[in-house]
Amino acid sequence: MHLLLTDRLTCPRCGPAFGLILLANKLDDRIVQSGVLGCPNCRDAFQVEEGFADLRAPPRGVLAAGRAGADEPPRAEEIARVIALLGVQRGPGTVATLGSAAVFAAPISETVEDLMVVAVDPETRCWASRPNVTRMVASPGLPFFDRALRGVVVDGKLGSALLFEACRCIAPMSRIVVLG
Repeated sequence: MHLLLTDRLTCPRCGPAFGLILLANKLDDRIVQSGVLGCPNCRDAFQVEEGFADLRAPPRGVLAAGRAGADEPPRAEEIARVIALLGVQRGPGTVATLGSAAVFAAPISETVEDLMVVAVDPETRCWASRPNVTRMVASPGLPFFDRALRGVVVDGKLGSALLFEACRCIAPMSRIVVLG
């Protein structure tokens, strides 16, 4: 999890009014490898292990074993299409990819200069760390401040609740790309 992303994170339990505070145990080149994100309001703690942040509100069950790399990587024309639909030509900023759309996180971060991409899906726990890609799981909503993201790519099968959350999180004049 990138250190600068912590300025945009909120408590999934208390909502967007309460930001999280980071206690980093291990940092590698501004990437939090292990640590704890804490809420000053509810005093809940959210673990960061091996660069993967678990931002699920209690009760937290065990995450199922992931399918490391089971999804096919997107084709070059799909990547170009998603980036064009996002309308983000360069950073700085943050874009989120949700659900099965998380497979676009690494290609977007490699194509668009100086852009941080957050892959929000439990499967990302098994992925290798990549520069400018933060891996996390979150529920019940998205753990970002209002208007904190430059764009969101979402799996259309995730439902309307997550789509409304994505609308809350994007900045004015930003876009949400719905796949499927």
